[in-house]
Amino acid sequence: MAALICASQLVLAPAQPAAAATNQFKGVNWADARDNYNTGWVIPDGLTASDSYSQVYSVADSYIKSFQSNLGANTVRLPINPPSVSESWWSSYRGAIDAALADGMKVVISAWTEKTSVGTVTDMAAWQAMWATVVNAYGNNGNVYFEPLNEPYGYSLSQWVSVCSSWLSQFPGVPRGRVVISGTGYNDNVTGVGASSALSGTLLSLHYYGYWNTYTKESSWVTDFKNRIGGYTDRTIIDEFGAPMTTGTDYLANHDNGQFQSYLAAVTDTARSTGMGSVYWPALRTGDTYSLQAHNGSGLSNTNSSGVTQVRWGWGY
Repeated sequence: MAALICASQLVLAPAQPAAAATNQFKGVNWADARDNYNTGWVIPDGLTASDSYSQVYSVADSYIKSFQSNLGANTVRLPINPPSVSESWWSSYRGAIDAALADGMKVVISAWTEKTSVGTVTDMAAWQAMWATVVNAYGNNGNVYFEPLNEPYGYSLSQWVSVCSSWLSQFPGVPRGRVVISGTGYNDNVTGVGASSALSGTLLSLHYYGYWNTYTKESSWVTDFKNRIGGYTDRTIIDEFGAPMTTGTDYLANHDNGQFQSYLAAVTDTARSTGMGSVYWPALRTGDTYSLQAHNGSGLSNTNSSGVTQVRWGWGY
C-alpha cells in the first residue's frame, strides 16, 4: 500500500498530449518462449528464473544491441504481470529494462493477464500494486511508456474506458503521451478508445495479424486495417504485427498474390505513409515461426532477410 501511495503521488513532468505522429517507435517485442500469458513470472527468451540482476542486464544488453544492429530497432516492448513485479523476479528483471534504457531504447512496459483469465484484470488490487511499483521505478524516465493491459478482450468498450480512466487517475503525474491504451478486443480496433474524451492525449495500441483474414491483395488488407484505426493514426502504435519468418517466405514478392506477403506489405506501407510507429511480434521467441531473430551461438541473427527489409520499410528506412 505504501508503494501504491508513493507512486500515485509521484511528481512528474506536466501531462502532455500524444505526439502528432508515432513513427518515432521502431520496435520489437521480446517475448517469453513459453507465452507472455503466464500464471507465474514472465521471463523473456534467453533469461532464466535464477538469473541475477547483473546476469539479466548482460544478456539484455547483448540482445538489445542485436535488435539495434540487425534490425534498426529503437524500441522494445517487454511484458509484466503481477507475480513478475511483486515477487523476487522483479529485482532481477529490472536489469532488462535498465539495459535497454542504457542502450538508448524506448521501452514499452505492457501488462499481460494470466493465461487462465478471460481478457480482464483478474485481481484489481494486485494489478494496481504492480503498476504502482513500476511507475514508482520508471515514471520519471521519459523513454519508458506504460501499457496498462494487453488485449483486454473480456471488457466492453465502456468497461475498458473505465479501467483505463482508473489507471490514469491513479497516476495523474504520468504524462498521457507516455500511456499506451490498448484497442478493444484483442487490441484489434482503436476507434472506440480513440473517440473517448476520458482518454484524450494518450497513445493507442493496435494489434493486427495476417491470420485474421485470407486476403491475398494488399488493397484488401489496407481497407480492413484502416477501418480499425479510423482517424487516429497520429496516436496509434501498431505494437503487435507479424508474419511467418522461419518458413523461407519472400516478403519482397507477391504483394498482390499471397496472403502473408500482401498482409505485411499493407501494414508496413500504411505505417510508413501515415507516420505510424510499429512494434514487430516478436523479435525473439524460440519456437515461434514469426520470430525475426534466432539464437546463433552467443548472439542473434536474422531469420528472414526479406522480412527484415519489409519491417524496416515500415519504420521509414
